[in-house]
Amino acid sequence: MEYVSAIVPPLVMAIGFGFLVRAIIRSQGGAQKGKEDAAVDAMQRAAAARQPAE
Repeated sequence: MEYVSAIVPPLVMAIGFGFLVRAIIRSQGGAQKGKEDAAVDAMQRAAAARQPAE
């Protein structure tokens, strides 16, 4: 049973690292990115509407 106790810590670390990478990737964009893009577009439209027509 020594092989089980030898493989468990690296396996736990690998699973934890996978969750960490997943959390980092999710925080870098995803659904938030669409909301941010929509907010920027709305601000640009509002700024364009305030500009006098030439």
